[in-house]
Amino acid sequence: MAWGTDDMRGTVTIAVRPLVEYALRSGDLISGFRQASALADGVKAHQQVQEAYGEQDRREVQLRAEIEHGDLLFVVEGRCDGLLTGEDGSVTIEEIKSTGGDLPASETETPEVHWAQAYCYAYMHAKAEGLDRIRVRMTYVETRGDGGARRSFERTADYEELERRVQVYVELYAPFAELQLRHRAARDESIAGLAFPYPAYRAGQRKLAGAVYRSIEAGHQLFARAPTGIGKTMSTLYPAVKSIGEGRLARLFYLTARTTTRASAEDALRRMQDGGLRLHAVTITAKDKLCAAAAAQSGGPGCAGGACMYAEGFYDRINGAVLDLLSNETLMRKEELLRYAGKHRVCPFEMSLEVAYIADAVICDYNYIFDPRISLKRVAAEWKAACALLVDEAHNLPDRAREMYSAELFKRDFLNLVRAFKGRDAAVHAAAKAVDAALLAVRKRENGQGAFLLPEGVPEALADAVEVFAAAAESALVMAERSGSFDRRGPASERDDVLPIAMNGEASPEVAGRAADYESASASGGSLEALRGGPAARDESAEAPTDPQEMLLEAYFAALNWMRTVKLYDPERHVVYAERQRADLKLKIFCMDPSRLLRQMRKGYRSQISFSATLFPLSYYMDLLGAEETDYSVSVPSPFRAEQWATEIVPLSTRYADRETSRERIAARMLGLAGGRPGRYLFFFPSYAYMNAVYETFLAQGGQALRTMLQRPEMTEEERDRYLSAFEADDGEALIGFAVLGGVFSEGIDLAGDRLQGVVVVGVGMPQPSFERDLMRAHYDAAELPGFDYAYVYPGMNKVLQAGGRLIRSESDSGVLVLIDDRYRRAPYSRLLPEEWGADGRDRS
Repeated sequence: MAWGTDDMRGTVTIAVRPLVEYALRSGDLISGFRQASALADGVKAHQQVQEAYGEQDRREVQLRAEIEHGDLLFVVEGRCDGLLTGEDGSVTIEEIKSTGGDLPASETETPEVHWAQAYCYAYMHAKAEGLDRIRVRMTYVETRGDGGARRSFERTADYEELERRVQVYVELYAPFAELQLRHRAARDESIAGLAFPYPAYRAGQRKLAGAVYRSIEAGHQLFARAPTGIGKTMSTLYPAVKSIGEGRLARLFYLTARTTTRASAEDALRRMQDGGLRLHAVTITAKDKLCAAAAAQSGGPGCAGGACMYAEGFYDRINGAVLDLLSNETLMRKEELLRYAGKHRVCPFEMSLEVAYIADAVICDYNYIFDPRISLKRVAAEWKAACALLVDEAHNLPDRAREMYSAELFKRDFLNLVRAFKGRDAAVHAAAKAVDAALLAVRKRENGQGAFLLPEGVPEALADAVEVFAAAAESALVMAERSGSFDRRGPASERDDVLPIAMNGEASPEVAGRAADYESASASGGSLEALRGGPAARDESAEAPTDPQEMLLEAYFAALNWMRTVKLYDPERHVVYAERQRADLKLKIFCMDPSRLLRQMRKGYRSQISFSATLFPLSYYMDLLGAEETDYSVSVPSPFRAEQWATEIVPLSTRYADRETSRERIAARMLGLAGGRPGRYLFFFPSYAYMNAVYETFLAQGGQALRTMLQRPEMTEEERDRYLSAFEADDGEALIGFAVLGGVFSEGIDLAGDRLQGVVVVGVGMPQPSFERDLMRAHYDAAELPGFDYAYVYPGMNKVLQAGGRLIRSESDSGVLVLIDDRYRRAPYSRLLPEEWGADGRDRS
C-alpha cells in the first residue's frame, strides 16, 4: 500500500489509486493475459491523447486534499492525466486508460474503479478551486495492432456528489488505516523496551550488531564476514528492528536463498516476540509449495487442476482476510498463511504478497528485490528509502545474479514453431521462421570450436526478429485465450510482472499458469532451464512440449526474457556467445559481472547489509556485489578455538585425471576414520559422479557394514528432510552421509553437539572448467584482477569453507576435519583456510 502515517496526529497519507483500488476491488484473482508491452503502450497512449490538448489545458496535474474521518485525517494525493478548460470556463478532469483488448462499447462496460479514480481528482480540484460542478471524462485507447483508436465517456458531477463518493472510499479504507496506526504505536512501544534476547552477547556478536546499526544510521552498505557461531541472524535483525522503533526504518527485508536460513530468521523474530516485540513479519514461500498445501487442506485441485476456489472471488474477500490476519497474528509464516487462507478462501501466496507491502519485516528470496522479472513492483521511492535489506549468505548472490541478468535462446524451439504453425497462423509462422533464420546465420559462423563469441554483441537482425516474434506470439496467445482454445490451467509457482493482479479481471487459464511457471525457477533459486527438464546443456532426448500453444508460450517468454536482458546489456560486463549442442544451437547473453546491475537494483534503499560466514576474501565479494567507496566492511573473528578442530590434510591429488588412481586411498582413509572413531560424519565431494565412484569403493572395502546415506540429484523436500533428520536423531547411532560440495547439505544446516563428529572434504571445490568460467577469468584479468582466482579458486574454496563450517556450531563442539587434496598445502588455497581450523596440522598420505 502506498501510504504513510503520522501517528501523533492520526494522519494517513495515501495516493488516489491505492485508495480506490482497496475500496472497490472485487472479482477473481487472475486477470488474464496481459501483453508485455502494456506499460510502454500505456505511456504512448497517454501521450497521444495529451498531444491534442489546447493551450489552456494541463497534463499530469498534481492534486491534494485533506479529508477528515472520525479521529483520522486523510491526506489524499494524486496526479490526474488531464485538466481541461473549455471556452466557457468549464472544467473537465480526464482519466486515460489503455487496453490491448476491445474498447468498451458503452459506458456500462467501463470499470467503476476507473471512474472512482477520476472522481477523486475531480473532487480535489473542485474543492481547491471552489467549483460547484465539474465534468469527468474516461478515455480508453486501443494499443493492439497499429493502435490509436479511442472512445470517451463523460459524466457531470456536482461537488456534493463527489464529496459523498470520496467519503465512501475513505470510510472503506479507514478500518485498515486504524489497524495500522494502532499496530505501529504498539510496535514502537514494544521496540523501545526490547532487550537483546539472550543473557549476553557472544564473542564478536556485539561488534557485528554495532556495525549493522551504524550502517543503517548512516544510510550506507555494509559487507560483513561473520563466522559461524556468533549468531549472525540475531546480530543483523536486532539492530534493524531497533532502527524501526527509532524511526530510521519503516521496514526490513531479510533476503536469503535457502529454506533453512529463512527458518533461522523466523526463529530470531519469534525469540524477540517472546521478549515483548510486536512486529508484523511475513515469509514469502514459493507459490507451488503454498498452493499444493492449500489444495491438500481444502481437498480442491489447486492451481494445477483447473478452477481454484482460492482464486474465484479472491478480491471480494482479500481485504477482510488481511484485516483478520494482521489483527490476530504478528509472525505470518506458511502455517499462519494457510490457516487464514482456508478460513477466508483466498490464495495464500497472493495474500503473502499483499501483506509484504505493509509488513514491518519480510523474509523472502533474493529475487523479490534483485531480479527485474520477479521483484516487487508496487514500491515508491519513499517506501524504499525507509527500508533496509539484510542479505544472508551473501556469497550466493553473485552467481544467482548472473542468472538473473542473463538470457538464452535455442534454435530448436523456433524451428519446431515453424513446423507447428505452418498453415495455422501465418504471422507466428513467419516470425518464428525469421528468428530461426537469424539463429541459423549464427550457427554457420561456427568452425568446429563448439562455443564462440559474437564480438558485435546481439546481432541486429536477431534483435529485430525476436521483437517481431514476441508481438506475433503475444497477439496469437491473446486471441487463443479469448476464443477458449487455450483453456487448460498449467502449474504455477511464482508470479511474473507480465501478469499483475487485476481489480475486476476474468480468470486466466493456461496462459497465466504457464507464465507463472516460467518465472518459478528464478524465484526458487534455480535456472529457467529447469522448466525444460534438463541441465544447462540441454539434452536432445529431453521431452519437449508437443502442444503448439504450449510451445508458443514457452518461446514467447524466452523471447521476453531475451528482450529484457538486451535492455540490461552492458558491453563491459556482458558477452554474447553461441554454443553448438548436437543438432541444436544455444545463443546466450551472459552476464560475467553482475556488480553494476546489483548496485542499480538496490538503489534507493536506505541500507543493505550483506553478510556471510564465508564472505572471504572480502575484497572479492565487495567487487562482485557492487560495493562503492563509501560502503563499510567488517570482519568478525571466530568465537571458536583452534583446539575444537582436529584438522588433517591428506595430500592426494583429486584432479580429474588422477581421480581413478586416488579413489581407493580416499575411500580407505574415510573407512579408517569412520571405523576407528564411530560417530556421525559428512563426506563432501566436488561432483555426484566422483561421490558415487568413491562410495562404491567405500562399500567394497567394507563400508557396507556401516549405515550410510547418499545425496541424490533433485531430491524432494521430504527426502532432504529425511536425510537431515537421520543426523538429528538422538539414538546415538553411527551414520555417514555422502554429499556434494555446494549442495543443500553443505551450507545452511546446523548439526551441533553429538549430531556431527566429523567432516571430510574431497578436493578444493573448484568449478569444472567451462567456456563461461573462462570468459569470467578473461574479464577480471582485463580489469587487472586475479582472473583465475575470481573465476575458479575463490568460488571453489567458498564451498570448502561452507562444508567445513558444518562441523563446529557452538563453543562446546569438537570434531575431526579432514581436507583431502595436495593443493591445501600451497597458496592461494592455504591462505584461504580459516585460522581457527589449525590447518598447519598433520599430513597423511
